[in-house]
Amino acid sequence: MANLPKIYDPQQIEGKWYQFWEENRYFHAEAISNKPSYTIVIPPPNITGILHIGHALDNTLQDCLSRWHRMNGFNVLWLPGTDHAGIVTELIMERKLAEEGTSRKEIGRDEFINRMWEWKSESAGYIVSQLQQLGCSCDWERERFTLDEGLSKAVKTAFVKLYDQGLIYQDTYMVNWCPQCDTAVSNLEVEPIEIDGNFYHIKYPVVDSDIKLEIATTRPETMLGDTAVAVHPEDKRHQHLIGKTVCLPLTNREVPIISDTYVDMEFGTGALKVTPAHDVNDYEIGLRHDLEQRVVFTSDGYMNEDAGQEYSGLTRFDCRKKVVEDLDKLDYLVKIVPHPHAVGHHDRCGTIVEPTISPQWFMNVKPLAQRAIEATNNGDVVFIPERETTRFLHWMENIEPWPISRQRWWGHRLPIWFCNACNESTAAMDTPDTCECGATDFCQEEDVLDTWFSSGLWPFSTMGWPDKTDELDTFYPTSVLVTGWDILFFWVARMIMFGLACTDEVPFKTVYLHGLVADEKGQKMSKSKGNAIDPLETIEKYGTDAFRFALVNTSTPIPYVPLPESQIESGRRFTNKIWNAARFLLMNLEKYPKPIESNNTLDENTLEVNWIKSRLAKTINSSTEALKNFRFHELAQILYAFLWHEFCDWYLEFVKQRLTQNQPYALWIAADVLEQTMRLLHPVMPFLTEEIWQQLTIDGKENNDSIESSITIAEWPNSDAEDNQVEETMDTLMTVIDNVRSIRGELNVPNGASIDIHIQSPDPIIRNRLELYLKQYLPAFTRVNDIIIDETLPKPKASAEAVIGELAIYIPLEGVIDLDEEKARLTKRYQQIAKDINAAQKTLENPQFVERAPENVVQQKKDLVDRLSIEQDKLERSLAMLDVSSS
Repeated sequence: MANLPKIYDPQQIEGKWYQFWEENRYFHAEAISNKPSYTIVIPPPNITGILHIGHALDNTLQDCLSRWHRMNGFNVLWLPGTDHAGIVTELIMERKLAEEGTSRKEIGRDEFINRMWEWKSESAGYIVSQLQQLGCSCDWERERFTLDEGLSKAVKTAFVKLYDQGLIYQDTYMVNWCPQCDTAVSNLEVEPIEIDGNFYHIKYPVVDSDIKLEIATTRPETMLGDTAVAVHPEDKRHQHLIGKTVCLPLTNREVPIISDTYVDMEFGTGALKVTPAHDVNDYEIGLRHDLEQRVVFTSDGYMNEDAGQEYSGLTRFDCRKKVVEDLDKLDYLVKIVPHPHAVGHHDRCGTIVEPTISPQWFMNVKPLAQRAIEATNNGDVVFIPERETTRFLHWMENIEPWPISRQRWWGHRLPIWFCNACNESTAAMDTPDTCECGATDFCQEEDVLDTWFSSGLWPFSTMGWPDKTDELDTFYPTSVLVTGWDILFFWVARMIMFGLACTDEVPFKTVYLHGLVADEKGQKMSKSKGNAIDPLETIEKYGTDAFRFALVNTSTPIPYVPLPESQIESGRRFTNKIWNAARFLLMNLEKYPKPIESNNTLDENTLEVNWIKSRLAKTINSSTEALKNFRFHELAQILYAFLWHEFCDWYLEFVKQRLTQNQPYALWIAADVLEQTMRLLHPVMPFLTEEIWQQLTIDGKENNDSIESSITIAEWPNSDAEDNQVEETMDTLMTVIDNVRSIRGELNVPNGASIDIHIQSPDPIIRNRLELYLKQYLPAFTRVNDIIIDETLPKPKASAEAVIGELAIYIPLEGVIDLDEEKARLTKRYQQIAKDINAAQKTLENPQFVERAPENVVQQKKDLVDRLSIEQDKLERSLAMLDVSSS
């Protein structure tokens, strides 16, 4: 049996084990197998080059589930791949082209797509290497890409099927338009962000009258496209004006005053400017009243000729400034009122979107949504946390047509073909042979599909659909989808709808929606905020397992999960603790090798052995339950508590005591317990557990062919019977021992000093436990002379005291410490702490400090007060004990 190095160095361990796993194909799933299947499809990361903290959390949780099921004997397929990402990736390439002094439109579509494929080849490999560095146990032999040949066939098949059902159609409608990306985007891709805007109050003169209607708008530049002013038909202030016209300021046009119930009589003056071509609500008013749709913006956000000669060629925001200046000069501007309000921004590039009337391809998703609602209500798909079910159903019940076409180049071109002779369109897998008109010349639609269309087919297109394949038979529907709650509507909902529409089955049985990683203040991490954690830098600094443990430990079922760096540091300390425990065991197993067959039954029934076996059984059961219920944070906390506190802090101390008595059985049990615990911990910390497990099982593998070659495929532990009586006995001992050690520490009793302990308890069961075991186990933790246990005892002179319920512990201090000297020391420290707390509280009560100091500095000051207050409480208890002792 080899010894472990003194220092745990993740860099020396992680790479070798991942290579070992890959070479032995432990992650490969068989398309035909007698084992039950368990399938996860990875939410495909965009080919943008670098994984972020959200990917790290998402894939760590998926890996936990995959490794756990693999250890439970499942034929596990965790299918990896990447997404072409449409607009996002195009923007990266456009920035690269700009640096080269050229542009997308300058090099043309074919060359641009060639450049995109080159970028994909470079970045996809880097993404794979990052996932492997994270320890992801994906079946890399089945890696897919949303633009590969098989998925392209699936996209065309699904599109044509839905087109033939009348669910995909072309229409001219108002959509969200991104001037930067020069394309339509869906409502889901628009992020409302509050800005500091204004209400501009403008006078609209009524023709042939002295009346001037005051109208407020946040977008005065759109008035150049006004084609009416609307008032409520029941508004008595304006009823007499209905049917008249106003002279539109800054133009030579007159527009009608119309009545419409949409107008809010309580808002402002009750008059509304109507711009049907540039506002969603105005668009609907325009349709009702057959108003002109006057477009004054170009697709890239400039003013066109219809805006007027004075404004044509200006950007929309420069135009706003000039319009306001001109209104002021001509006395049309009444006032400007500050008005913070939410404005839609494209979530991909951050540009403010414009409502624009545009011919687009739409998908009527209402029938598909209804099937998804029924599947959810029937329990065919289950959402965790359960609250997400309500959110999902609300969205599906109110779903609107989906604009699926994008005016971009990188993506799946719509399989729509136009006849060059009659301009009729049709959907087909390939270029049609002939048109109904008899012509044979066709051209394909230039637009590409929204990237979420191909992503929506991911669970089954990656397994060969529409062909019938062994993979589909074995692995579809998939078992679970793990992703962030923020893409429930973008992606999860569409996969469910597409799965039912294309395969008549839900694509997964369970959806686990985890929170988004936040900083310690609860703010979502992002590069723009400067609070993001770089996964690769973190792995380099702390090691993969420490990072993974921190991610799992913080993944509570809340929308934003905070991940302060201190959590990752805690993960590293945990890895070191485990490593040192394993080193201790392996070093001693060299001296006391475990026999192949042990006939030693005397030591087998010692209290500490029975206790640790019972605690292991409970840990196995609770760990299994935590994973079954997707309570990942509970799994981390269960294993942390067992390994750090029960195994290391308590049981190994008992082992050390037994070894001094030349009784190695507790050591052999410790090795067995650690081996099983490494299997429990393996889904969370794969590298560390493989290294330690290999060392712990090396002798067994030489003598037992049934032991697996890797912890990756080792069996998940089965629990023995729990023993509550043994645990209660040990709990009593541990409580007493803890209190004795606390008294020694708080009163500065020298480590080398032996103490007497007097314990009184009216409970005969408690007394019996202590009489049987305390003298046996207490010396493992503290030096002790005499232990007296009785139903009632007088409190010895000059003794410290601890009371636990009806049990009292007395420790005589006379001759052990100098009571006066210790009291003086504690008093001096208490007084200093009181001064420090007072100074810190005065600082926090200073409004200038709280308002001007950085948030982290203020928080540090608050944390200081909390820490000092805790210490102050301890000192008060210690001084109280000394006061009683000396009286």
